[in-house]
Amino acid sequence: MASIFTKIINAEIPCYKIAEDENYFAFLDINPNAKGHTLCIPKKEVDKIMDLDEDSYMGLMAFSRKVGKAIEASIDCKRVGMTVIGLEVPHVHVHLIPLTNMQNATFQHKVSLSEEEFKETAAKIIAAL
Repeated sequence: MASIFTKIINAEIPCYKIAEDENYFAFLDINPNAKGHTLCIPKKEVDKIMDLDEDSYMGLMAFSRKVGKAIEASIDCKRVGMTVIGLEVPHVHVHLIPLTNMQNATFQHKVSLSEEEFKETAAKIIAAL
C-alpha cells in the first residue's frame, strides 16, 4: 500500500509543493514546528534512510541542501535545522525546520498557519530556489 507521501507525489493528496526533480520531492509540512518547515523525500518509497542505496542517500542530501538554502534565504530564522526521524510515515523524509529557538526543533510546539500563509510561505521559498 502506498504511503501518504507517495500519494502526495502522485497528486492524489494535495500539498504545498516547494520543489521536485526526477528523484526527489519537497513540500511544506502541514503540521509545522515553524513557518517554512519543509519535508524532502525520495520519490522511491523506502521506509528507513539507512536502507537507501548510497546514490539515493547522497542525492536526497544534496536536494535537501538546495531546499534548505532557499528556506534560509526566504524565511526569517537563525538557521535551518535538519532531522530525520521517520516514525510517523514509513517513507524516508528529511525535516528542514527554520530555527529561531530550540523549541522549533522539539516537535512538541507546533504553529498554525492559514491556507494563505502556507501559500505565501511556499511562494517565498520557491522564489529563492
